[in-house]
Amino acid sequence: MQITKQPPVKTTLEPSNHPYLSGPWAPLHEEVDVAELEVIEGEVPADIDGIYLRNTENPVHQPLGRHHPFDGDAMVHQVSISRGKVSYRNRFIRTHCFTQEQIADGSLWGGLMDPPGTSKRPGFGAHGGLKDTGSTDIIVHAGVAYATFYQCGEAWMMDPETLDNLGKAPWGPIDGVSAHPKVDEETGELMFFNYSKHAPYMHYGVVDRAGKLVHYVPIPLPGPRLPHDMAITKNWSILNDMPLFWDAELLKRDLHAARIHEGLPTRFALIPRHGQPEEIRWFEADPTYVLHWTNAYEVKGEEGDEVVLEGYHQSKPMPDPLEEAGQYSHMMAYVDEHSFQSRLHRWRFNLTTGETTEERLSDRIVEFGMINPDYLMKPSRYLWSTTTRPGWFLFNGYVKHDTETGEEQVFELPEGVYASESPMVPRKGAASEDDGYLVTFLIDENTGTSELAILDAGDVTKGPICRLKLPHKISSGVHSCWVERGMLGSK
Repeated sequence: MQITKQPPVKTTLEPSNHPYLSGPWAPLHEEVDVAELEVIEGEVPADIDGIYLRNTENPVHQPLGRHHPFDGDAMVHQVSISRGKVSYRNRFIRTHCFTQEQIADGSLWGGLMDPPGTSKRPGFGAHGGLKDTGSTDIIVHAGVAYATFYQCGEAWMMDPETLDNLGKAPWGPIDGVSAHPKVDEETGELMFFNYSKHAPYMHYGVVDRAGKLVHYVPIPLPGPRLPHDMAITKNWSILNDMPLFWDAELLKRDLHAARIHEGLPTRFALIPRHGQPEEIRWFEADPTYVLHWTNAYEVKGEEGDEVVLEGYHQSKPMPDPLEEAGQYSHMMAYVDEHSFQSRLHRWRFNLTTGETTEERLSDRIVEFGMINPDYLMKPSRYLWSTTTRPGWFLFNGYVKHDTETGEEQVFELPEGVYASESPMVPRKGAASEDDGYLVTFLIDENTGTSELAILDAGDVTKGPICRLKLPHKISSGVHSCWVERGMLGSK
């Protein structure tokens, strides 16, 4: 394996036993290029051609206060797969904050769990005091990769093939861009939202295939909220107002503590893709919180047209502390799916009657699901979720859901081996919705190594059908995406 190393970044981070600064979350600071990865087992499928991008958390400097796993600096890992060959590279995202801390030789901003006054400089995002890392999501629109921050940041651009940093999105509004913009490949449009602590508290926008902001409107809310994701259909964009948000009294003291507000429903805002605030259709549902949606689509129902939304309903959005975690008890619970109890769920919004109906699709604790991208905004039957290690934010297996029959396939990784969010990649000339692959990075704490793994999406129980050696152990993180080679020429 021929490795080309990039100049090292400056770091002041000290060794730590913090649960999210060690083990599978131990930060990586090395940036490299590898022309061709070594195959450990199996054979790289010749019928996929594209790029897998994975955004991870890698703090470079010693924290000013208490560290939260979502405080880390963004590093994007990429593999390019073509004709059975695989290359690899990884790069930090050079956000404004990353660059300023490199100049300062240390941290300038506090983290999610730190009190007011920790940061040495004014912060960013809806929180108002955080570092804009771009370390949450990664998508590709019109041939450009965009890394976004869950608390709303600048939206940082990279070349998806070279990982060259391209600066901040020129179309980004003053309130920033939340993680989880959505792309409609047919129209070439990107839909996004943001949120803040000042009225109207949320905005929604559309960017065209040329990278121009063509639509931007307020979504009036009763107060500051904490939405995380959005969904799209052919005609509608779906935003939300959920009862888990900052405590209003504490917020007056600049303390950001999320609380469940009893008596408030979950509300969904359906707005036409290029619609105005007065065109919003509001629907109410049972109280919950949802981190991620998996798909949304429009159907003809028995009592009128419906919009169907699928995602992960939390039974306990404000979980009990994990007392065995000691000083980290609250933080560990809020990132543990088994604590907030997320399960696959379906909401139906009847556009004729204005009613909402709901149904649970699985009793398993799962999250971070992927569908066949060819079925985005269409009725989809199959879904691939990840399972997690109880008490931790670590993916330890997969569940393939058949939402028509309720049948599930389960694959558990060996103890001490953890996966990444894993896009479903349709096979070239696929014969069915589940004909394709899952692509992922594995972190093996038993050997201190990482691999690229490819699974058969049609039968995940077989485990990896192909494994390739990475040049270093990567850190865990949050989101990833797959982009077909043919989509890269549009930049």
